[in-house]
Parts: sequence; structure tokens; C-alpha cells
Amino acid sequence: MKSFYRKIVSLFLFLLIGISNSLMAQSKTGTTIGQFLKIEPSSRIVGLGNAGASLSGEVSSIFYNPASLGRLNGSDIQFTFNKWLADINYNYMAAGVNITGVGTFALILTTLNSGEMDVRTVEQPLGTGERFSVKNFALGVGYGLMLTDRVSVGLQLNYINETIWHSSLSTIGMNFGVQYQLTNNGLTLGASVSNFGSRASYDGRDLYINYDFDPKKYGDNDQLPAILRTDTYPLPTIFRAGVSYRYDLGTDYKLLVAADAIHPNDNTESINIGGELSILNYFAIRGGYRNLFLPDAEGGLVLGGGVRTDIAGAYNIRFDYTYADYGRLAEAHRVTVSIGIY
Repeated sequence: MKSFYRKIVSLFLFLLIGISNSLMAQSKTGTTIGQFLKIEPSSRIVGLGNAGASLSGEVSSIFYNPASLGRLNGSDIQFTFNKWLADINYNYMAAGVNITGVGTFALILTTLNSGEMDVRTVEQPLGTGERFSVKNFALGVGYGLMLTDRVSVGLQLNYINETIWHSSLSTIGMNFGVQYQLTNNGLTLGASVSNFGSRASYDGRDLYINYDFDPKKYGDNDQLPAILRTDTYPLPTIFRAGVSYRYDLGTDYKLLVAADAIHPNDNTESINIGGELSILNYFAIRGGYRNLFLPDAEGGLVLGGGVRTDIAGAYNIRFDYTYADYGRLAEAHRVTVSIGIY
């Protein structure tokens, strides 16, 4: 059985290394679809500077590493509301259920809505009188398993859809990862790949046009029905490798520090770091910095906190908030409400 577990872990590490090597051959900034898939949902982990590859304990940790599901105890439900940049609304809902001896299953829904905007053209820069919006969503299912008392693996499959007015694209993506806890309640390592999937292109009636094959020629048909062909683009694949460590500062205080190295296929590498001070297991203060060493990064400082209450020893309710600085793009505010069932 141990030999089987070693083969599973080796397979995951082989896939992680193989994909990370393929990402290193690319540096195409801003050439991927599904940009909303890069928006981090967890107010708690965002408050830790987005250093979540080695963290667990809540269902939304699956965003950073599906292997975190294997370490989830009981059940967890989370809702995140994010007032994103330019008044864009971003919402994230996740639910995870651990079944003893089987593993942990999760259901995840991500939505983004730009709100309605005026349609403007070169001929009518003040607006045509029409309105349009951008709507994106991703529906995912995940599974995590403890292979041993220290090693967990996980997988998440996502259906992804982007819609701009009357045109849209759909594709399938996959996240997977591994976590290894070196010491009890101490040092933990994690690595994951997010948004690994097929290329996709837009299609829809907005691409239907009337075409004049030769505008200089009179008497021919200048209203030929035609379709604009769009190129295919990949998903924003991200390789993460991280480490975290927990310090016990007496019976009432605990300190968690974490760091991640990030390698995306549409930007250059960066580092995320952060820390969390837990007080009496009911209050938490967090701070961190994201995108260290990323050229032309906007902002980076994140600050947040949370409160937790246990009810009847059967479940807990948690509220977390995070402020994130985005420089000239202003700031984003996240609020997450969580219910944990033991």
C-alpha cells in the first residue's frame, strides 16, 4: 500500500514539474482568457498575501491547492463577496464535505458581473442607446484525499464560461496539487497547478457582419453575410509552490507564516508572503504582500482580520475581511462568511 501511495505522489509531482517547465517557456503577458479565474476568493488567505499553496482548514483553500481538501475536517461552507476593481461584482461560493475513509468532496461556483455599460462606437462615441455587460462564471467539483497521515492530494474540474454581450466561449479546466506536512502542526509544503485546460475562442452573433469584398467596385453585392474568426487562447495556467509554518506562542496566541512562489503562463514570476496572529482561537489579525518582484505591479499590501465563534461544540461561524491595495487601480474589499460543521 505504501508503494501505491508513493506512486500516486510521484505522478502528481511529475505532472507539476512537467507543467511548470512548459510554463517557463512562455512569457506572454495578457494573452490568456478567463482572467476572472485569477481573482483570489478567500478573505483569510488573501490577508496572508495570497500565500495559500501549503494552507488548509477551509474549503476555499481549494482555490490555491486542491490537496487542501484532504485536510478538511467535517464540512465547510463559504460565501465571499468581493467589491472588485471598477465596481465589478465578484462572488464565490464553496461547500466541502468530508466522508470518513473516502475523502473530501467539494462544489464551487464563481461568478463575475461587470454591470451594464453603454455601447459606444467610433461613429457614436456618446453611445448607441444600447447596453451590454460582461458575465463570467465557473462551476467546479473537487476531491481531496489523505494518502498518509502527512501527504494529501487533490483534483478539481471546472466548467468555464465567459460572455460579452451576445458572444461567449466555454471550456474545461483542471486544478491539481499535493501537500506534505513535515511536522505535526508545523512545517508544511505544497505545490499545485491551476487552470490547466484546453484553448478556446469566442463565438456569437456579435461576430456576424455584412462584408463588401471590393468597396471600390460598384454594382456588386456589398452585403455579403460573413463571420469574423477569432483566435484561440489558453487559460491563465498558474504553478504555485509554497511553504508555511505555525508557531505556538503560549496557550492563547499562535502565529502562522506562509510564502508562495508563483509562475503564471501570462506574466513573470513573483513571490507572495504573509502572516496571521491568532488570539484565543477566536480572533485573527493578518497582513502580507503579494506580487513581490513582479515588474510593473500595482500595489501589493494586504491587511485583514477575522472573528470566529463556536456554537454548541457542533459547528462554528467565521467572518473574515481583507483590504487589498492595487495602486492606481484603487483597492478591493473582500468579505467571507463561513460555516464549519464538525
